Amino acid sequence: MTASIAQNEPKDTSNSTPKAAIEVKNLSKTYKSAYGQPEKHALNDVSLTIPQGSFFALLGPNGAGKSTFINILAGLVVKTSGEARIWDYDIEDQMRAARRSIGIVPQELNLDPFFTPRELMEVQAGLYGVPKNQRRTDEILDAVGLADKASSYARTLSGGMRRRLLVAKAMVHSPPILVLDEPTAGVDIELRMQLWDYVRELNRQGTTVLLTTHYLEEAEELCDKVAIINHGRLVACDETQTLLSKMDAKELSVTVSETLSEVPDILRGHGYKVALHHNNQLSFQYSPSKVEIAKILDLVSQAKLTVSDLTTKESDLEDLFLQLTREDNAKIA
Repeated sequence: MTASIAQNEPKDTSNSTPKAAIEVKNLSKTYKSAYGQPEKHALNDVSLTIPQGSFFALLGPNGAGKSTFINILAGLVVKTSGEARIWDYDIEDQMRAARRSIGIVPQELNLDPFFTPRELMEVQAGLYGVPKNQRRTDEILDAVGLADKASSYARTLSGGMRRRLLVAKAMVHSPPILVLDEPTAGVDIELRMQLWDYVRELNRQGTTVLLTTHYLEEAEELCDKVAIINHGRLVACDETQTLLSKMDAKELSVTVSETLSEVPDILRGHGYKVALHHNNQLSFQYSPSKVEIAKILDLVSQAKLTVSDLTTKESDLEDLFLQLTREDNAKIA
């Protein structure tokens, strides 16, 4: 899959390139009570800024408010209160310009099975008012690896191909912002890698990417900034590495040649957690700011144990996600 799409400014170029691709202030959405169910606060006073040119992850458990946030930007859901601007256009007062500035890849595979990819692209371009002489249908299909399927019915495409076709549709009007809502759900590893190669190239060319995903390892690898929402509230928003550094947690796994029935007493009570696994593997969970790894290894030596192997594991985005959402749930309870 090759990426050969040049990014264009929105058709309305009266504004210079903004620093913020998306900016929301005190954004709230409350779904009214219906059918005996209480009203639901899907978003509660969310404020965040997505910088122009960034690769931004919006994470949260199921029902946290991610889809509501995206649907408000897409114009599918009306906000209850607050402000939202896309490419510095207000989503209500400058609706058309805001819509032209964003391309959204939905979580659902909403393709007409009786249209070919080329036909679907042409229809999408027409809906956005792209003149025929400015359309890049075949160029985009080639960029997402679907050139050989351009004339096939959409119903004959595999799940991964349909995902890529959704990305292609979102790019027909050359938006400066691309929103990906769970884009790799149900996609095999090879196609997932191809899709990310393409999206990375778009980002390098200047496209701002907003990603929601449950594959947290993908978000950690791809995104330079992360926001986490829970129960409709923003619980974290910062540079990915800055958030991870705040965890101050690490795990050391030491495999020894001896067979142990329990953790030696000399290894206990030094400001870390230690456990024994499989009679010969000791795991130490510690804070690098408080305990040095050299001290742990020195204690292992003092216990007259022979180290045959050791590995370390840094805290990752999944650890951070679980910690922050659990802390937030505890506050609510």
